[in-house]
Amino acid sequence: MSKVLWKLDALVEAVGGRIVGDPTPTITGISIDSRTIQPGEAFFCIKGDLHDGHRFAEAALARGAALAVVGEGHLSEVPPEGRYVVVPDVLAALEDLGRAARARTDAKIVAVTGSVGKTSSKEMLRIALSKSGRTHASVASFNNHWGVPLTLARMPANTEYGVFEIGMNHPGEITPLTRMVRPDFVIITTVEPVHLAAFESVEAIARAKAEIFEGLEPGGAAILNASNAQFDLLRFLAFAAGVANIVTFGNDRSFDVYPTQVAPQSGCSCVTGKVLGEDLVWKIGAPGRHLVNNSLAVLAAVKLMGADLALGALALADMSAPTGRGERHELTFEDGTATLIDESYNANPASMGAAITVLGETSIERGGRRIAVIGDMLELGETSAALHRGLAKPLEAARIDRVYCVGKTMRGLWERLPENRRGAWAETSAELQKTLVGDIRPGDAVMIKGSLGTKMGPLVSALIDAYGAKRARAAS
Repeated sequence: MSKVLWKLDALVEAVGGRIVGDPTPTITGISIDSRTIQPGEAFFCIKGDLHDGHRFAEAALARGAALAVVGEGHLSEVPPEGRYVVVPDVLAALEDLGRAARARTDAKIVAVTGSVGKTSSKEMLRIALSKSGRTHASVASFNNHWGVPLTLARMPANTEYGVFEIGMNHPGEITPLTRMVRPDFVIITTVEPVHLAAFESVEAIARAKAEIFEGLEPGGAAILNASNAQFDLLRFLAFAAGVANIVTFGNDRSFDVYPTQVAPQSGCSCVTGKVLGEDLVWKIGAPGRHLVNNSLAVLAAVKLMGADLALGALALADMSAPTGRGERHELTFEDGTATLIDESYNANPASMGAAITVLGETSIERGGRRIAVIGDMLELGETSAALHRGLAKPLEAARIDRVYCVGKTMRGLWERLPENRRGAWAETSAELQKTLVGDIRPGDAVMIKGSLGTKMGPLVSALIDAYGAKRARAAS
């Protein structure tokens, strides 16, 4: 039997709504997607950029929704025999329910932002904290103006640890979200040149990320990457926001959390380090120095939140790269296998550099090649061409054997590559597909990455369709 998340009267009071029809007295979950809603859940008819949720209220109710939350001016658009809570504005109602969820819990809350590494850090926190108590965390990348209140609204009252991811594309977007979450601890993983089309400089990005301090609860702590070039600015902005407790992590032994030894392997990393004065050894079940760095912040938060640090560190071995963010597949040929690294979810210069480094550290069989298939990185503004050409350096440092490029801007990198490293260039991923599928051979390690708008995901699907795949296991 599903547990009760909200009682009807509490939900109605929180959202300031009125009841129409006969909703069930208890609600087991909160949803904004009629395709995946489960019986007993409340369906919020959010109006998005492409779709208006009121159009799907009938489908949600047919699937067993406890009720639909609808806008006052939209009752004529939903079936008259339905069960509803009517509110002035549905998104505002979801935000109000999120605030009510935050107010009713005694959970310790941590919020994560940063140019890259938000989702992986959130997942590590979820895994580590779950060993010490009831943990609630954002699913997928629910880090925007609807994802954050939805995650809050879904948080059970008896939660002991809450983990929230907070993102932004423009200045001012983090402030209302962090004030809604009211975290006890915040992590800024790093600040890098992303979304530069909306910002005049990396320093401006740092200022936008620093908005997360505005919601920090009194006496809370900010966990900051002291190895990042924007650390001094972030520390200043934290102090300006009244944050007195700054915890540092990075590669220097003068920081509060640092590694003393890192042993990278093809499918994982083994780390020895010091966490707020405590010696520790841990393994991360996915590869990459960027994950090692983020794990420092994660373990700092685990200790500060009063959870069991040793159990949390041990749990990081269960970390696995999700789809589109480093998930590994084994492609099968008649005479061998190849490794496919799916990094197709999104891309910016920092995450692209990290993915190239991981590819360079990936083991290949004799005669195999390390192959990077990379697409345009979007929203980089006037610096875009230079940042694309600049990928030549990490590709050379990682000793990547072949490079396949997709997109008009990536053409600049293609022209800069030495002839012996050029695989192929195409303006679109669809145009590259046939060539790429035909060029891969046993022993290769192939990494595919690009911004969502470049549509690199179909190349991953094409290789899997051509050669079959099973999820690769991390090295033990």
